[in-house]
Amino acid sequence: MLHVCSLSKLPETVATTGAKSLVTLINAELNVPTPDGIAPERHLNLSFNDIVDPVEGLIPASEQHIEAFLAFIRDWDRKAPLIIHCWAGISRSTAGAYVAACALNPDADEYQLAALLRERSPSATPNARIVAMADKMLARDGRMIDAIREIGRGANAYEGTPFVMPIE
Repeated sequence: MLHVCSLSKLPETVATTGAKSLVTLINAELNVPTPDGIAPERHLNLSFNDIVDPVEGLIPASEQHIEAFLAFIRDWDRKAPLIIHCWAGISRSTAGAYVAACALNPDADEYQLAALLRERSPSATPNARIVAMADKMLARDGRMIDAIREIGRGANAYEGTPFVMPIE
């Protein structure tokens, strides 16, 4: 199972799910230590800001970030849960969950996966930069971008509610 949460919900999500793999998508100045129960080599920490277009002084997600993310997701044995988290559990982590679902289900319909994401997380507003780079890398021909555009911005929230994104 793939779990998504905010930084503040990370300790309880790790404890309640028994996750053995973790992806941190968070600003570079925030140090997120590897939680107990997760081996350091199963904690991928990608540091970038939650922006779509470059802004002076901030770090946008790069192709190298997305390549590392995809490699980590593909290396996940799926025997124990994996958690993807960001600061609020709304943008970077929901983009990661959507990208992971598309990567691990290459024949799945992008629109159905986006609709499932919206169903599971009413506040999900996936980072469009992450989705666009992954769409290209996964050869989805713009369908991931269009599907996320179709579900629109999520409900206003300070923090997303933890959720499970099913992975077939």
